[in-house]
Amino acid sequence: MKQNIGMKRMMLLFAVILLVSLQSIARNVPERVEPPFWWADMYHKELQIMVYGEDIGQTRVKIDHPGVKLREVVAVESPNYLFIYLDITGAQPGMFDIEFVAGRRTRYSYNFELRERRENARYHEGFDNSDAIYLLMPDRFANGNPALDNLPGMLEKVDRTNPDARQGGDIQGIINHLDHIAGMGFTAIWINPLLENNQPRYSYHGYATTDFYNIDARFGSNEDYVRLVKEAESKGLKIIKDKIFNHCGHYHWWMKDLPTSDWLNQWDEFTRTSYRMTTIVDPYFAQSDYDIMVNGWFDTNMPDLNQRNRLLALYLIQNSVWWIEYSGIHGIRMDTQPYADRFFMADWAAYVMAEYPNFNIVGESWSGNPVLTSYFQGGKVQHDGYNSNFPAVFDFSLYDAIGMAFQEEQGWSSGMMRLYNSLAQDFLYANPYNLVIFGDNHDTDRIFTRVGEDMDKLKMAIAFLVTTRGIPQFYTGIETLESAREHEGHGKLRVTFPGGWTGDPVNAFTREGRTAEQNEIVDYLTKLLNYRKDKEVLHYGWLKHFVPENNIYVYFRYNEDETVMVVLNNNAREMELNTRRFQESTHGYNMATDVVSGQVFRGFGTWRIPANTALVLELE
Repeated sequence: MKQNIGMKRMMLLFAVILLVSLQSIARNVPERVEPPFWWADMYHKELQIMVYGEDIGQTRVKIDHPGVKLREVVAVESPNYLFIYLDITGAQPGMFDIEFVAGRRTRYSYNFELRERRENARYHEGFDNSDAIYLLMPDRFANGNPALDNLPGMLEKVDRTNPDARQGGDIQGIINHLDHIAGMGFTAIWINPLLENNQPRYSYHGYATTDFYNIDARFGSNEDYVRLVKEAESKGLKIIKDKIFNHCGHYHWWMKDLPTSDWLNQWDEFTRTSYRMTTIVDPYFAQSDYDIMVNGWFDTNMPDLNQRNRLLALYLIQNSVWWIEYSGIHGIRMDTQPYADRFFMADWAAYVMAEYPNFNIVGESWSGNPVLTSYFQGGKVQHDGYNSNFPAVFDFSLYDAIGMAFQEEQGWSSGMMRLYNSLAQDFLYANPYNLVIFGDNHDTDRIFTRVGEDMDKLKMAIAFLVTTRGIPQFYTGIETLESAREHEGHGKLRVTFPGGWTGDPVNAFTREGRTAEQNEIVDYLTKLLNYRKDKEVLHYGWLKHFVPENNIYVYFRYNEDETVMVVLNNNAREMELNTRRFQESTHGYNMATDVVSGQVFRGFGTWRIPANTALVLELE
């Protein structure tokens, strides 16, 4: 009898253990939960969570946490997705379970965290007019952790013999050389995309995202990225994150199982965008032309996202907020701004700026026509009622002018007149002082090439960018005098930085590793950028310029306290300059000192200006 009772107890215990084990197996974690966590006390109180798991769309959602209200659960065409909408108005930081119930059992369970925000996170500083931006492509900058070069599961491996393949640069490489960037006087770094691009080839550039919530493992981890932001901040450098919402990579994880049939802009056959941005502002546009421009794909490996899908729209918006809050970045550069749905882009920018009032966003609206570019800067209502809400855009009109002005003699609209005429159209912009200005980037001819590989011309272009209105941006390699044309191939345009890899024959991060000419440019750039760093008059001061004469361009930056005068002599010979012409700006001053050479000009009469020279003069 006792033996039977003992056997029954053992069998009961076994059944309990088996039941617990089965429940444990049944309570699987969904394959994807995005965002993986969030924060309490955010400005926006609605939170969307996208969940992916086999047949999860056929489950019921249960949440029991003080202050968290389940507002809406959206099942979609694919049975493997659910979109959960929460109201977190009164939620406190903490963990809570999201349970996905099928019948009487819990099919999936996820322990979701609402984190406590950093102190003053809502008001942390973005980049602005006081900054000078250094652009770098992480794969081509420096290899700080060779162990990441070739990782299991990553489709493309490093191939140093192929300029169009991955080279192995990473986050640690950037961290290792922050002093190089800060030492030249830069205060911000725009880094080309670091998010996962697990594509079979040509993935190094980062513009074909395959995971919006994870750093590409070949660059490092999400934690490494946070460490980069903190290390940069300790050296006076802000980090600007490159984002792409127009398209993703064709190996993105959701491409094998799209949530909805309208998640992408689908065509019967591959249809490339026309790149005709004018259709967006054209009052006489044909709808078919507009559709091809906005909904056409950039390439066969870059599926065009449909931001008119409300689920995708909020997913992308929250992704930006997640990265800002998680990492503490100071700005976003939005790739291909006009190619995404422009009303979504306006909603996105408004949402981000409401969440972070001191943040900054710069949009890539690539057109040399300021009428078109200005349409995409927010701050004023356009002819059709549109306001992009983007604080900044890149000044492609000025970029075009720089590439021609320094190699031309002056004509009615050539030579220095190009710079003058470009700036004279600033009335088109809501805030021309918040434009990002540049002479080259990762997609364009190198600035040294554009000025005919002439050192003096390059110095003039640098001086102009550092002292005119706007936020100056320079691309890695200016300090090593890289020269290349875009049509020669992006591999040549985006060469690796000398000294960034073990075994490099020279190390251009050091003075000893650079040529005399390279050091000359580094010294010039360093002198002007460090001068600019502390000069509010060059950050926020007004601009007044005079119509160029004899290919000499003169302009002033001024505020109530001081005035800086800039003279650009774009002639191959010494020129005389009658400075009495500028009396309305020089009145009350009797001396000017060049901040680079220290040369002093006493009195405002006729000055002799050396050939191909920029003078940056403090007036006293």
